[in-house]
Amino acid sequence: MDIFQWIGFVGMAFVVTGYLFLQLGKYDIHSIQYQLLNLVGAILLLISLCVHFNLGSFIIEVFWIAITIYGIFKNLRKRRNEKIDTFNP
Repeated sequence: MDIFQWIGFVGMAFVVTGYLFLQLGKYDIHSIQYQLLNLVGAILLLISLCVHFNLGSFIIEVFWIAITIYGIFKNLRKRRNEKIDTFNP
């Protein structure tokens, strides 16, 4: 295995670990840890795919990254609004 296959393997392990922890109840869908595991895993897989290209896998990783970034910003905005509401009764 070359370095890019190892990078892809680590990315896969991140995504699978995040999903496992979600199913075990250690993370919830809104936890930053879950979202970061998905984001980093997808980025690593995308790096691997730049060398060992597969169009279908490349496209799904691009969408995975975009959706995860959207989810992170949505959750950060929700937390910020909750903090503002806490200070303004």
